Amino acid sequence: MFKHSKISQLNDFFTELHKRPGRGVYFYRISGYNQQILAFLKEYYQKARENGTVIEGRIPNPDNNNLSYYNEMVGPEFRLDANFLSAKLRRWMPRLAPYKVTAVTEALMDTLNDLRRQGKNDNMLKNAYIKFMCWMYYRFDRVLLNIGEDKLPKILYDGEVGTYELLMFRILNTAGCDIVFLEYAGDDEYLKSDPQSQVSCLLEMDGQTNFPQGFSIASLRRALEDDKAREGMYGRRAPFTNCTNAWIRGRGFDDPRTAPDQRGNDVGFFYNCFIRMNGVQDKINYANDLYKLQFDIRGSGRRMVIIDNGLPQPTPEELSAVRLGSYNRTDRLIMDLVSNIGFADRLDLRSVMVKAFVDLMFELTAQPDMNLTRLKNRGVILLCWLKRYGEELFKNWVFPQVACLALLGGCKNDNEASFLRLLARMPVDVLIFVPDKSSPCCLSGDKWLYEQTFDDSLKLDKYPQDASELRVGTVAYHAERELDQLLYQDSGMFRLRQHDKAQVIVLKTMYEEISILWGQELRFRPNFAANGDTVMMPVLFAKISGVKDGNVDDYWSTIKTMITPDTLVFKKLPCIRPGVTNPFRSLAPSFLKNGLLMKDEIKACREYRYSMLREEAQEHILCNLQRLIDERIIKGTYENGTEYNIIATVLNMDKTIIRMIQKFDFTKSNPKVIIFSMDEDCMSLEDTILFSFLSLVGFDVAFFVPTGYRTIEGFYNRPDVTVVEHQAGEYMYDLTVPDFKKIKGKSAEKKSWREIFFRKG
Repeated sequence: MFKHSKISQLNDFFTELHKRPGRGVYFYRISGYNQQILAFLKEYYQKARENGTVIEGRIPNPDNNNLSYYNEMVGPEFRLDANFLSAKLRRWMPRLAPYKVTAVTEALMDTLNDLRRQGKNDNMLKNAYIKFMCWMYYRFDRVLLNIGEDKLPKILYDGEVGTYELLMFRILNTAGCDIVFLEYAGDDEYLKSDPQSQVSCLLEMDGQTNFPQGFSIASLRRALEDDKAREGMYGRRAPFTNCTNAWIRGRGFDDPRTAPDQRGNDVGFFYNCFIRMNGVQDKINYANDLYKLQFDIRGSGRRMVIIDNGLPQPTPEELSAVRLGSYNRTDRLIMDLVSNIGFADRLDLRSVMVKAFVDLMFELTAQPDMNLTRLKNRGVILLCWLKRYGEELFKNWVFPQVACLALLGGCKNDNEASFLRLLARMPVDVLIFVPDKSSPCCLSGDKWLYEQTFDDSLKLDKYPQDASELRVGTVAYHAERELDQLLYQDSGMFRLRQHDKAQVIVLKTMYEEISILWGQELRFRPNFAANGDTVMMPVLFAKISGVKDGNVDDYWSTIKTMITPDTLVFKKLPCIRPGVTNPFRSLAPSFLKNGLLMKDEIKACREYRYSMLREEAQEHILCNLQRLIDERIIKGTYENGTEYNIIATVLNMDKTIIRMIQKFDFTKSNPKVIIFSMDEDCMSLEDTILFSFLSLVGFDVAFFVPTGYRTIEGFYNRPDVTVVEHQAGEYMYDLTVPDFKKIKGKSAEKKSWREIFFRKG
């Protein structure tokens, strides 16, 4: 019998018998996965197909026909005797050479004797013996014909292992063959049959993970078929391939500067790098380091492409230039995609491109969410970008030149990540700079990528390619930015105009709370939130009907305390009379198409009066104008052309209102509007549009209606939802809005919650 031995590396399985220490045989089970194991299994599978057997699933027990034929050829007799077993085996498998009969007989005797020592009776031994004989004839004939040869036969098995299956494999192993078990669900089931791992060894390697979902011998076979198909797609073999990062020293900006002919001297390789730098090592000099890097690379005569913050999507012209048909097979799709790589002048360069593209496409097919349509779309985008940037990178290319592509800001999506992975397998240095660590690059899982990560972070929107573009911050400047992060990030404190975007929520309150919240900064109000560059602003949009306790003097005094320098006061309705001249009334239809505001057309209009505002303020106005239309707050929107009236009214606001919006800081005190309705006159449509819009922008809006009349609800689709009405007290009529300069204000002392809830009267 042969000696069961241990390997020192996976490739020991492919060593000839005469070169193995002690002429040992190997029996291993594999319950983990990595790329090295995958490569081994592909080769082992092929060897087992050539000189052994591959078994998927458990070995079935001999059926009646098998047993009947066995009894006819060998007979039903059984004795646990070597000469008897040897004679029966020669009759049963006459093609076995004498020394192989001896090896199998010895292994069979050893196994049956172990069963006897375990207490098995003769009838049990006979049943086991017949099962082994049938299995050898029907399942392992080719294995037995090759046992003990210098090129040992291989068995690859992925079924559950019962007691007798394991004993059968033990017989075959010690008779002279190698065996590998695949355990997708781990090793626990096997250990029930062999708790001490005496029959086989468990493979243990660094970096092992669980087998991927759906992995099997069948998937391994498909991968080998893909490999074969891939080989056929490569076409002309390139005389060189990539040596990526093996030569670098991890010196940051210096490695890409190294001249290609100084990176290595093996003519079978081009030497490139694939590097991502996360964060910055030196905030003060980072922009200057980027500038000097591109200056030195271009100065050395190498071609360089620089991309800021993502790759622009392919244009319709670029997409239409890719020639494709309809497909139901991956290999045919990839072959046709490859045929579009035709811009490279040199055949050897095109061969490198083709191999890189084919390899990447087959990698993508293994992704769990990848289907034929997605693969086709991904391939088309990659080809468009390869043509767009490749024509510059590879113009007049000669070996061993290496171009350079630098991406500032990292990959924003899987398409960009795939494109950079593709280029990194070509004669290109691919450099990814992610100075702002709060916006990480999505590229992951590439074995060639070398990463450097630094502690500091820096916002940089544009790669400096010209000295005039350099903006180098001083030590004090960066110290201030760091102090900003400490003070204003998740601290409840906010820098002046720290946030560019805002949305509102309307607070539903008690009447007494209005005067309390009215003077509070937004950041102190309930439900205020700040996330990234966006603020959630809690605002008031209230109608106060009646006069509390019928006390007119207190009524006016309370209102006076609410009139601040940032408060607009309208003493009579309507505030905007219908039919007033508005230059945007005739233009509005051209500003709305398919329900969307044409912002560029609005800003280009000669009548547009908000161009002097901050960009953020203009965007805030136009976004909330879109929201006012979309939410159909105003009656008649998308029914009788009211949407055009909405546009005209918002674009024609008074200069005072515009200045208030320009000044508005979304975290601090917001602007206010107070509207009085003293009689039967109602709000106009334009009033309703204006005050609804100001509420969306972030204004507090309060309607004081002592009469309780429905003077403000007429043009709202859902007035009961839009306006929060408070019944403050007694309805009163024929009041006149006074001169508030002559009104004595109420004490500024705020009531406690106990006084509000448990007030007398």
